Amino acid sequence: MRSSPTPERGRVYRRCGCRDDQRRQLGTRCPNLAANPEHGTWAFAVEVPSTDGHRRTIRRAGFPTEVDARIALRRFNQSLPAFVIIDPRQTTADYLITWLAEKELHLKPTTIARYRAYIEQDLIPALGTIPLDDLTRQHLSAFVTTQLRHHRGKVTVHRIMSTLSSALSSAVTGERLARNPAKPPLISRPAPAERHLWTEEEAAHFLRFTHVTDPLFADLAELMIGTGMRKGEALALQWDDVHLRERTLFVRATLSVIDNNQLLLTTPKTKGSRTWVALSDRAADALDDRAGSRAFGQITPAGGYVFHRHGRPLHPKSALDRFYLLCDKAGVRRIALHDLRHLAASFAMAAGTPLSVVSKTLRHRTLSTTANIYADLTHLAARAAVDAIAWTLNTADRAILGEPTCRARRPWHQEPRPHRQLPAHQHAGTKEPSAAWPMWPGDHHATTS
Repeated sequence: MRSSPTPERGRVYRRCGCRDDQRRQLGTRCPNLAANPEHGTWAFAVEVPSTDGHRRTIRRAGFPTEVDARIALRRFNQSLPAFVIIDPRQTTADYLITWLAEKELHLKPTTIARYRAYIEQDLIPALGTIPLDDLTRQHLSAFVTTQLRHHRGKVTVHRIMSTLSSALSSAVTGERLARNPAKPPLISRPAPAERHLWTEEEAAHFLRFTHVTDPLFADLAELMIGTGMRKGEALALQWDDVHLRERTLFVRATLSVIDNNQLLLTTPKTKGSRTWVALSDRAADALDDRAGSRAFGQITPAGGYVFHRHGRPLHPKSALDRFYLLCDKAGVRRIALHDLRHLAASFAMAAGTPLSVVSKTLRHRTLSTTANIYADLTHLAARAAVDAIAWTLNTADRAILGEPTCRARRPWHQEPRPHRQLPAHQHAGTKEPSAAWPMWPGDHHATTS
């Protein structure tokens, strides 16, 4: 079989998969190659140095035309000076596995675990055998359609495609691909579910009830509502970072879960989340309760976790289940444990706290993040702003003319609010539990690291 000459290292040739009577492939010796130009496929072979000093031959076949084989050979040779061998027939599965290994050096273990689940359980079974260079938008569209047809949630499918898009963007950045077939997104990000928060009365009732039935969880809820801390940050809080005399604490880590059985401390969600947090009197009293002997009769060891069971941090899933149980027993609506953070923002903005201050309190990355999450509350703030402008002008008119030229409502954030002299759990009329109350579930078996 005649080989096509090439000025670059390696050679390009045509071969086929026909076999002789002994079932051995004929390769380049097949007589049909000379008789039929459409028979077989094109391939290339090139010798490359190895780490042990010997040379080895790399062969890649399956190219439909000679031009495709030459382009692949040229790209392969261009990668050799940088000691990066780019396989032109590299499968999507091989690339995703390599990309995931690189990301392990930079991303949190929880993020890597989620990426690995999407890649190994969804992307590789569906797209893994397709060569990366041949992966098209049609492949991805068919994958999305199949997933939705099998009743996969839109949020889950969106996250899977976001993982794939991130991996393919890295391939474009590294000049491995010319473009990312996953952009623009094939499935838009689903709108978040409508958030239902407690009223002030529901929150106060829940806190009064839990201060009687479950002081540990009452103090956890007091801290999250009083500071806007995230659930993982509150569960990871240790006494070395609590300064009750100065009424502050330092958010150093967050408690994360991998595969629902391994607990570990990771960095907070954003760079700005790792900072000092001010404590109100109620939040400080809740932490003071944890430090005293009233916490189930246990003295918390110095330097240990603030919220713990026998020195071990509370498992986030167990904490959520316990929270739902307490909501049911207290007779309030079930909300997510993370919604206690949103409750803090809601109460602060309803009291007239500026949006910028709320954003700093919640330790959001940008002010727009706060505005997007609490769009319904910012509408109230906008109404308060225009009312305040009108009220100011009417006050000036009254000082000059004796009466305003037009009517204006008193800004809602200037309305007098009742002042509670006692913490909510010390008010009279606290509702006692109607039946025997279960204690915390048994100790979890998760490992910590």
